[in-house]
Amino acid sequence: MFSIFTNINKKAFINAIIATFVVIAITILGSVNLQNFDAALIIYFFGTISMTFGVVYHHSVWKQRPATQKYWKRTWEFIFSKDYPVYMKEVIRLSVRNILFQKFIVPRGRMRWLGHFLLATGCLISFGVTFGLTFGWLHFTLKPGTIDIYETHMMGVTVMTFPLDTFIAVFFFHILVWTAIMVIVGCLIMMHRRFIDEGLIATQWFERDWLPLILLVAVSVTGLGIWFDYTYLEGKMSQFMAIIHAITVAMFLMWIPFGKFFHIFQRPAQVGANIYKIEGRRRGMQICPHTGDEYTTSMHIEDLKEITQEIGFNLENEEGKSYLDYSPEGKRAMLAKAHLKARQESGTYFG
Repeated sequence: MFSIFTNINKKAFINAIIATFVVIAITILGSVNLQNFDAALIIYFFGTISMTFGVVYHHSVWKQRPATQKYWKRTWEFIFSKDYPVYMKEVIRLSVRNILFQKFIVPRGRMRWLGHFLLATGCLISFGVTFGLTFGWLHFTLKPGTIDIYETHMMGVTVMTFPLDTFIAVFFFHILVWTAIMVIVGCLIMMHRRFIDEGLIATQWFERDWLPLILLVAVSVTGLGIWFDYTYLEGKMSQFMAIIHAITVAMFLMWIPFGKFFHIFQRPAQVGANIYKIEGRRRGMQICPHTGDEYTTSMHIEDLKEITQEIGFNLENEEGKSYLDYSPEGKRAMLAKAHLKARQESGTYFG
């Protein structure tokens, strides 16, 4: 009955507990001892707490994998080396290119990039606004003595003021409307692709590939419903729409650690992988003993040898050389030679 608890990764569990308490602490501090915390957003807060625990637990387990550990260690080693300025420049460039503008998707198709960009950008902006409001870090009030000027407060500090009936007011008060439209369009593009791409149709799973998109559409549509109700229906359905929207948001947040959108938190690690490749090329390329061609970096092969030894694999051949030194083409040639040798020793080439 209690076996589920004995199988928990203790290190990941402790990290998740710590992260959860950190979120609670920064909520208390950022909201000025809960003075600016909106109790109406409590369901969003509990959804965020659940997401934090699940994401940190999942991420901690992922980071404990030997290959991930090696990438993680190497990335920080390179960034804080004597070439710090060069690599920080690369980190910034790659972050803007691949995280902000999602350019790594472009070679796979422009429409696919558009859907990915709209989805990612809409979600990131929505997360930033929603978390800021949920934690009590961000709130708006009327400027004392006025009826048409709003103040924006961040962590108890007034950061800007703006009058109503201006572009800034429309932008701030409707920012989640714009992001909801972006997310819906992005989801529809992704869903269309999953309807017509034969490869995806054959391999996709409902809970992994479809459910996150459905939840995102539900979150966005119910969010637009709140805006539509207040704008055109005089708030007659405000309670119903607010509850439905809060439930869909909480469901989406709690599903993030278990679904495909967990890669939101893995994507920054791709920047480290690119830094790893850059440093590897600087140190020299690996040449396949069979083909004589370069096929990857020497550093990658040496790290791979260390990892395979750590997990108990012996990949050395009879001559004392490692099979990892060979390129994929070289490995296939060695396998073909081994098959030929076995058939020669058996005295038959067929059957």
